[in-house]
Formats: sequence, structure tokens, C-alpha cells
Amino acid sequence: MKKTIFILIALSLIIPIFAQGAERITGVWFNGEKTSKIEISQAKDGLFVGQIVWVKEANDKDGKPKTDLNNPDVKLRKKPLIGMQVLTDLKYDGKGKYSKGKIYDPRAGKTYSAKAEMVNNNTLAFRGYVGNPLFGRTDTWTRTTK
Repeated sequence: MKKTIFILIALSLIIPIFAQGAERITGVWFNGEKTSKIEISQAKDGLFVGQIVWVKEANDKDGKPKTDLNNPDVKLRKKPLIGMQVLTDLKYDGKGKYSKGKIYDPRAGKTYSAKAEMVNNNTLAFRGYVGNPLFGRTDTWTRTTK
């Protein structure tokens, strides 16, 4: 009985530590070029998603909000960049690592597989790739505010 109580107490202390680790990625991040800010949050299913909340050059030459001009789906090309969800289904693997996500690049109009690793609380190594992670590019994101 004492052993069972000890195990339950130990688990109740350890489980929040793992949950807290997963949520370290939440917040607002500059992309590597500092041309946009992406807010990462945890969805109801426990996976992480991200949407654009700021763009350095938010308006086109006519003063209208920039849209997703390069989207392969013509119907979506008028969708504003700000508010667009660009990160989906990023899964926490433990120890500051995330995988199995998808990231959309509005400049190229393409979606890539994605994985990320927390370098520290304010730096995120974000990798987009096709097929194998060896065939991709890593971008270093930095934590910021809205």
C-alpha cells in the first residue's frame, strides 16, 4: 500500500514537468529573416499549430493587405497572410523535440514536412523538408512578442 501511494505521488509530480516541456514552444516567434511573426499554440488534440500574426511589409503597393498570391489553389490566393495558419500537426516527442508537422511557405506556395527543436527557451531550430529531413532547410526562429 505504501509503495502504491509513493508511486502515485511520484507520478503526480513528474507528469506536469513533461506537459510543461511540451508547451515551451507556445508563443510568438520571428522567422529567421524577421519578416514575419508566427504564433504557435496547442490545439485541442494536443498537437501544435501556428498562424501568421505580423508581416514586416503587410500591405502591397496599393496599400491593401498582402494575400497568399502563390497558393496553388486559385480560390485561396485572395486570403490575407495575417491570420493564415501556416503550421499544423506538430507533435511533441519529448526533450524539446517536435515532429510530424506540416509548414506552408506562402512565398513559394508549397507545404513541407516539419520538425523543430528547442535550442533554448528563446531559440527554435525549425526544419522544413520534403520526404527525408536530410533534404530540407533549417531556419532559426527567435521568441518575440506580438
